[in-house]
Amino acid sequence: MTDLIVIGSGPAGLAGAIAAAGTGLRVTVVDEFIRPGGRLLGQLHQEPEGEWWNGIKETEKLQHEAHALGINIRCGVSVYNIETAEAGWRVYTNEGVLEAPFVLIATGAAEYPIPVPGWTLPGVMSIGAAQVMTNVHRVQAGRKGIIIGANILAFAILNELQLAGIKVDRVVLPEKNAVSRQAGEPEAVIRSLLNAAHLAPSALLRFGSRLMKNETIRNIGTRFYPKNGLKINGTPLQLRKAAVEIIGTEQVEGVRTVDIDAYGHVIPGTDRLYEADFVCIAGGLYPLAELAAVAGCPFEYIPELGGHVPRHSETMATPLPGLFVAGNITGIESGKVAMAQGTAAGLSIAKQAGKQAAASGRQLEQAIEHVRTIRQQAAIQFHPDIELGRSRMNEQWKAHEGTSVQPGEKIG
Repeated sequence: MTDLIVIGSGPAGLAGAIAAAGTGLRVTVVDEFIRPGGRLLGQLHQEPEGEWWNGIKETEKLQHEAHALGINIRCGVSVYNIETAEAGWRVYTNEGVLEAPFVLIATGAAEYPIPVPGWTLPGVMSIGAAQVMTNVHRVQAGRKGIIIGANILAFAILNELQLAGIKVDRVVLPEKNAVSRQAGEPEAVIRSLLNAAHLAPSALLRFGSRLMKNETIRNIGTRFYPKNGLKINGTPLQLRKAAVEIIGTEQVEGVRTVDIDAYGHVIPGTDRLYEADFVCIAGGLYPLAELAAVAGCPFEYIPELGGHVPRHSETMATPLPGLFVAGNITGIESGKVAMAQGTAAGLSIAKQAGKQAAASGRQLEQAIEHVRTIRQQAAIQFHPDIELGRSRMNEQWKAHEGTSVQPGEKIG
């Protein structure tokens, strides 16, 4: 018997399970990966104040708390369907069916794929896969690599690869097309990267980045961006080059690029081949929300949160009774925000379950305020207008508050 089923054992799922179990609820956590932690497992970076964020260590702390509270964590379990039941919710997995009055979906995010000719060659991987290979499995992706795609996730993982002694030869853009869209436009990429300007590795770059926030200066800077790029801890960021093909016979041997203008248009006759034995494609992240859709949860399209996200309140409740969400399924943010959201969700569930420790709501109010604080303090925002996105979601929630939604009713 269980009171709460948590789907996903990443930072949001584990934090939610711990908060709920701390009030006396019986909690079961399921995850399709072989060990708990989710995207925390691959994270290893230095915070602006100098402290190191070690995702594996953070996961170990969460696991210790979970085990102390008697939380049942089941890994290697895939969920393929959710529907209502007499007890509340029925969750279908590859190891059988689970039932509980409450479900917390904390499935996180997935990476956008950007197809590049030759991307099926051995040695081509997503940037997230390179992070997991390096930080979790301690396996080098290769000797000399190229990253295709310039976004905040790519630079965070670039730093981790560099710390591991892996040579990343250069960062280039994908060719502009219907799939890559603004990821192939130097001007749009520069605009998005300015939100992490304070993390630039030199005072000169930080100063230049502040100047680039002026639209006129940014346009001039994009037009005259150095052909050989600017170096990030030794790796050239070449925003005026686009990858048009990954070369190789049995494995990656190199990347063919062309020069592009400020808007991503190819400059003819500028082909060049760069040698590499591995390639990382960085397309960015989007909320992994299919299970919420299967359950019939209404969605909102909010680009500032990363795309289509389940409609939810600041208490992490959805319009479906007993169904909650937390973490990157609600919008792409940091692991710390995900943990704070998970705690808010766990306390919200406990309050609805009538647990005395959470019934007053004071703990929940503090947890919601903590989410806001952590968000404001975040060193990196994957989406620069995250506050606007959260405001839009809150407005949608209030506009539909009290509206009856039947579980299983697919509403877009």
